[in-house]
Amino acid sequence: MTTFQDLDLSNPLRNSIEDLGFTHPTPIQEEAFPIVRSGKDVVGIAQTGTGKTFAYMLPILRDLKFSKQQHPRVLVLVPTRELVLQVVDEIEKLSKYMSLRVTGVFGGVNLNRHKQAVAEGADIIVATPGRLYDLALSNVLKLKSIQKLVIDEVDVMLDLGFRFQLLNIFDLLPERRQNIMFSATMTEDVENLIDDFFIAPKKIAIAVSGTPLDNIQQTSYNLPNFYTKVNLLNYLLFDKEEFSKVLIFAPNKRNADRLFEAVKEEYPSQSCVIHSNKTQNYRIRSIEQFNKGEKRILIATDVIARGLDLQEITHVINFNTPHFPENYMHRIGRTGRAEHEGKTILFSTEKEQEAKQRIEELMDYTIPLLEIPEQVEISTELTEEERPKEPGEISSNRTSQEYVPGPAFHEKKEKNQKTNQGGSYRREIAKKYKKPKTRGDKNYNKRNKKK
Repeated sequence: MTTFQDLDLSNPLRNSIEDLGFTHPTPIQEEAFPIVRSGKDVVGIAQTGTGKTFAYMLPILRDLKFSKQQHPRVLVLVPTRELVLQVVDEIEKLSKYMSLRVTGVFGGVNLNRHKQAVAEGADIIVATPGRLYDLALSNVLKLKSIQKLVIDEVDVMLDLGFRFQLLNIFDLLPERRQNIMFSATMTEDVENLIDDFFIAPKKIAIAVSGTPLDNIQQTSYNLPNFYTKVNLLNYLLFDKEEFSKVLIFAPNKRNADRLFEAVKEEYPSQSCVIHSNKTQNYRIRSIEQFNKGEKRILIATDVIARGLDLQEITHVINFNTPHFPENYMHRIGRTGRAEHEGKTILFSTEKEQEAKQRIEELMDYTIPLLEIPEQVEISTELTEEERPKEPGEISSNRTSQEYVPGPAFHEKKEKNQKTNQGGSYRREIAKKYKKPKTRGDKNYNKRNKKK
């Protein structure tokens, strides 16, 4: 089995790896190391939690020479602020014995603060696309010195609508550069991006997203509605020893907040929630509290949770069944890390059975179904989304295609039954609604002068 000693690492990198207590590289780290060092364009497909950050940073740092130049040579683009902080932290751990300047920039912070940080000089910039583009337009940050571009979690970035910003950034970069891209899934958008901007990239695919991880125990429940799911969730969370560190995925921000309120009522001071509407400080604090064990329950949405370094999660609970089966794979990949056994639970309503079937087809595995415990109350209360629509009720959100009104069958009122009365009618109307004379009217002014 390959160890880090077998890789051609520099002494500073070898020392920092030893300090971190790592001995064996993950498959993606082992395979990516020589390819990234070769200078070729690289596309890595690997699930979250497989050590992607080290996979691209180890070979980059291995060949990054000391420099005093102000403008950066390496650019790492990530979709969220949390990922910027995490990647900067990982790079700092690896470069502990190197003279290296790393700067992280992201939205939600005063732009002048980041301008000042960039002006002080950096070897590596880790950034979200929007903030990077702002800095580049302000001329404080010059991107023509970039030798290596890394785009991490590119599928999430495209999902968030960053394609346009990425294209603008590509225009500002030098043509001669190495492109390194990591994604958890290969989507059509990702493929198009590769075709447009990568030159004969070398592809690395590790732990294909359709393969369930062996050390994750999966179970599922079929439930009638949202509030029955809440009742089951609170019942399961009662066992604090078993459910000691739980990540719960909610379908959207609204339901994440609704779920947080329901769980907080039952388990005050034990839970926290993160989604894109929460402030940056709130999100960072929530993640720290969860990682330190101060809170044992974290409720999150897919996009925010992707790529976050959440440690030693005992259970991942899918409060909803994801529409895209790949998202289920990302979610369950948050547990069962570093050879620990993980457990995942999937909640599905009748409407979500199709989505569940797609997940099982992708994995070629039937998730064991458990009976709802007798102690769990089956709720009849429905959320706004679950309530059946009244007959004839027209949603204000419907498109014109969904709702086409029928023809109107009513006689026009007498005053609206106009007939074409030719020129004389037009003259009468013109007289009635004639244009008022103004001080700017030439003839009016001439007449007044003669008087």
